[in-house]
Amino acid sequence: MSTTTAPMNHRPLNSGGPEPPNRPWAAIVVIAVAQLMIALDATVVNIALPSAQQALGFDDQDRQWVITAYTLTFAGLLLLGGRVADLVGRRTAFLGGLVGFALASALAGAAPNFAVLTAGRALQGACAAVLAPTALSLVAVTFTDPRQRAKAFGVYGAVASSGGAAGLILGGALTEYAAWRWCLYVNVFIAAGAFVAGRVFLPATPASQRTRIDVLSGVLATSGLAAVVLACTQAIEHGWTSRQVAVPGVLGLLSLAVFLVRQGRVASPLLPLHVIRHRARGGAYLATAAAVVGSFGLFLVLTYHLQVVKHYTPLQAGLAFLPLTIAVSGSAYGIASRLLARVSPVTLIVPGLLVAAVGLGLMSRLDPSSGYVTLIMPAQLLLGLGMGCVFTPSISLATSNIEPRLAGVAAAVANTAMQVGSSIGTAVLNTVAVTATTAYVSQHAGATSSEALVHGYAVTTGWAAALLVVVAVVSGLLIATSPTPSAATSPATSNQKEGQPS
Repeated sequence: MSTTTAPMNHRPLNSGGPEPPNRPWAAIVVIAVAQLMIALDATVVNIALPSAQQALGFDDQDRQWVITAYTLTFAGLLLLGGRVADLVGRRTAFLGGLVGFALASALAGAAPNFAVLTAGRALQGACAAVLAPTALSLVAVTFTDPRQRAKAFGVYGAVASSGGAAGLILGGALTEYAAWRWCLYVNVFIAAGAFVAGRVFLPATPASQRTRIDVLSGVLATSGLAAVVLACTQAIEHGWTSRQVAVPGVLGLLSLAVFLVRQGRVASPLLPLHVIRHRARGGAYLATAAAVVGSFGLFLVLTYHLQVVKHYTPLQAGLAFLPLTIAVSGSAYGIASRLLARVSPVTLIVPGLLVAAVGLGLMSRLDPSSGYVTLIMPAQLLLGLGMGCVFTPSISLATSNIEPRLAGVAAAVANTAMQVGSSIGTAVLNTVAVTATTAYVSQHAGATSSEALVHGYAVTTGWAAALLVVVAVVSGLLIATSPTPSAATSPATSNQKEGQPS
């Protein structure tokens, strides 16, 4: 069965050129490269952070903002970014996002001080908030044949789920053999190549004449998500019952509540509530967020365990994540994408979460003497195998059976789930690790620092494993009890009133 694209009978507004040739698999390569760049930047700076701190001279309590400045603006602006893509046309938004990301990366890479570095990272997140939902919705509307669509989401899922681990490898190599600034400069070259190829191969998509952007709703959603993530981040240093956590947490939840109420009343909502109220789509979003929490929990544990306890170099620590990267890619494209057109998404998502939970549970046995081959590598392989079977069907399900004009919004929510999962998950799991380490020291007077640290890491992965088990049950029930058809169904051929909640 041949691959086809959705019919396009006219050029989009502001397309910037003639409609590109019908080469959907060339388009998926361009989209995948952009998605890889976005995923890389969530972690590529992690291993380089000590070098950046030494060069710019900022304090320990400030270093977290180099990471969270990116994830905060990314998560907070994703809904607005998806709407922008629908408003101006996905191809135009994609190319514009690439230009902005390249400029923000150059600014952060050349930063003379901590403030400029943080500002550049925040701008990267803002541009990624336009790029990510645009890329995902381009996949959704480009591939309409069920089998080809499943393969396309397999490629996208492999890139999206393995990019974080790949970022750790790239960050280690660039930090050790070039300089920490090249962890940021490298995006300029990636974005430039994707921009040139995108103008040639990306399908022209029309702007939506009916799309309107509700600026107030955008402010409420952005500030609310940012405040909640900030509260979770502050818990690392001040504790969950502190004023530093309570104030932004309450304000953030209040802002999000007002946002949701407003979405049910305005004529052109930023987030039509039926997009998230549908049980199958809600279960897919939940599974995606949980899988990201699990993966970032392992990144958090292993990054410090390998460098602080095992004394790996930055490159060695990055390469140590290679089994996870290979497992995720192989699972997403080799297993999930091949089965997605034949089986129900829930039959992939639930087992995937459970297998990932087993991998994290294995890491809960970690101690200072644990070997890489006997414990760490098997845990990564299990986590990667499970994650690949979660991301591909979840992302496909989240963007299927929805009006094409809302594809950008549905994709934005899927990416929001990923970023909120990574931001909140990292903050919460780090707090668990610090609390467990402190308790271990107080209960074991003769314990070494390595023993205390590793105990904290083991407790953290145990909690992450438990979370994945709970989410496997909840998301499985949500998806299995929904009347939504197979995720492989093309949104272009689904003209039913999907907007009605199930």
